[in-house]
Amino acid sequence: MIHKKEVTIGVSARHIHLSQEHVEVLFGKGYELTEMKPLSQPGQYAANETVAVIGPKGTFAKVRILGPARKQTQLEVSRTDAFALGVNAPLRESGDTKGSAGIKLQGPAGEVTIEEGVIVAARHIHFHTSDAERFGIADKQSLRVRFNGERGVVFEHVIARVSDQFALDMHIDTDEANAAGVKNGDTAEILD
Repeated sequence: MIHKKEVTIGVSARHIHLSQEHVEVLFGKGYELTEMKPLSQPGQYAANETVAVIGPKGTFAKVRILGPARKQTQLEVSRTDAFALGVNAPLRESGDTKGSAGIKLQGPAGEVTIEEGVIVAARHIHFHTSDAERFGIADKQSLRVRFNGERGVVFEHVIARVSDQFALDMHIDTDEANAAGVKNGDTAEILD
């Protein structure tokens, strides 16, 4: 159960959001993504489909697509993933891809090279508007969050993202989760 200042943590593995244009290049004209399972945010899902991500140094053969299709293609990786691919992926908020690294994508029907769109997603908490009001949190506010696990840690610079389309949930990447001993469903305390 979530208490007043607690939030559930979701560990975000490498994944990709595709534009509909790129869905069709990679899977075929008129193709629509199919849902494998719902995610924590309303209307979002892990798709059955995957793509190969090919960097200058390495390749990930089956990167999960998250649906539905978005207005722009964005690959979210951990810092370790970026090293393995051989790209310099900047730490950014989701959607902020200007000037970020590019990458080659390969699907069953074709391939595409994106000029930018590879980022390490900044840690963040999705707040429904009512939760943000209850916690006294503003959109884009920088927060500190304490995880009291075996390797307790305070996460600094956690970005608050507020919308009436969101459900309360914190997202960190696999590098952060592994370092702190966090697993999906653990809870943390919002300090400020």
